[in-house]
Amino acid sequence: MDFERLGRRKIAIWGYGREGQAALAVLRQRMPDKPLALILSEEEAAQWDFSVDPLLTIYTEEPSAGLLGQFQVIIKSPGISPYGELFDWARFRGSRFISGTQLWFTEHAQDRSICITGTKGKSTVSAMVAHLLRSAGQRTALAGNIGMPLLELLEPDPPPEWWVIELSSFQTVELGDAVPAVAAVLNLSPEHLDWHGDVERYYSDKLKILAGDRADVAVLNAADPELMKRTQHLERRILFNHGAGWHVADGWICDGSVQVLPCADLPLRGRHNQINAAAALAIVEACGLNARELAPHLASFKALPHRLQLVGEADGRRYVNDSIATTPAATLEALNAFAGEPVALLVGGHDRGLDWSEFARALSANPPAAVIGVGAHGGRIIDLLDQQPLGNCQLLRCPDLAGAVLAAQEVLSRGVILLSPGAPSFDAFSDYRARGRAFAAAAGFAEVELGEVEGLGIG
Repeated sequence: MDFERLGRRKIAIWGYGREGQAALAVLRQRMPDKPLALILSEEEAAQWDFSVDPLLTIYTEEPSAGLLGQFQVIIKSPGISPYGELFDWARFRGSRFISGTQLWFTEHAQDRSICITGTKGKSTVSAMVAHLLRSAGQRTALAGNIGMPLLELLEPDPPPEWWVIELSSFQTVELGDAVPAVAAVLNLSPEHLDWHGDVERYYSDKLKILAGDRADVAVLNAADPELMKRTQHLERRILFNHGAGWHVADGWICDGSVQVLPCADLPLRGRHNQINAAAALAIVEACGLNARELAPHLASFKALPHRLQLVGEADGRRYVNDSIATTPAATLEALNAFAGEPVALLVGGHDRGLDWSEFARALSANPPAAVIGVGAHGGRIIDLLDQQPLGNCQLLRCPDLAGAVLAAQEVLSRGVILLSPGAPSFDAFSDYRARGRAFAAAAGFAEVELGEVEGLGIG
């Protein structure tokens, strides 16, 4: 739906995080005299002064089909799942749900967009791709789930040559008719099942980034069997993480049989980040650039915050913030990055019903020094681990993150205290950034600036 048709409808914005704020700002710019509605919680409403906009009606009641059914179009924040009886009844009443991402694509359908998703690694790969394109002299935008809503970049002047857009599964499901020039799927494993409903729908929603097979080129991880099974019919695809394409072997990032960049030159830790670099180079190659020539520029890439981020060192212990890890698979990757070192691992968060059994089996083969479960979910993880043969690995439960840091200090005299929770933060924190800051403070590094993602916007 374009803005002209949208302007003739009765509109509500549901949710007032950064996406909702961007949507309201754009609508007010395009439609200064139009009555609008905003649906949000009482806590959210208390943080803002809406009196400056007399044409804005505020609803803080619990959303119902009756409330939603009053509006022809509802611009929904990504974190609100579109599944369930509430949405079915609202649609029955004639309401249509759209997103800021959809609105942006209606105005930029002809632009060269590189859309990147995956259960893990998508932020790092997106930032790497933007870094490489800019290193090639290409004016490039970096936006989306990585930290800048697309609607904040609706009318750039001059426009970029490339749009690098990170998309979560919450956003891929809402792409509508958008067709990326390059669509990249880094991996598939179960996540956000409380939002999507089940694994099958999660995979289906995630792969909507391929635009019903209409994306110009699909860049895919050849080592992911689930992904390969679901995309084997595609004709236009570039595969990474296998011997004939960009992959990692013998300490090198390789293009086929050619060793291109020593892994030691990457400023990121862990084999998963080496594979992320291979993915970024495959994506750049899909854009028609010489990826081999650009590969050395990865040495100047700056790691993203809250991703295996060293926040401080004291008394023989290093404190590593991997708060972005919201799946068991991501936590395993974090542990692998510190193989051979004593590690006290902090896990737990918002329980989305993911299966931790594979995680438990992997730990039995190579257990850390300690695993500390935080909160109720962390306790359930510890219960599962307690059934595994973990040798001398200590299993502890703590009600909160600060207590978990203290417990880790007691059991680990030297080594790495690693926050890699394997779950979202919503049980106790507003987002993973707040959780990372709380971890740094509990470790005694409250004054350390953890930073923001560099390179957002156009450059």
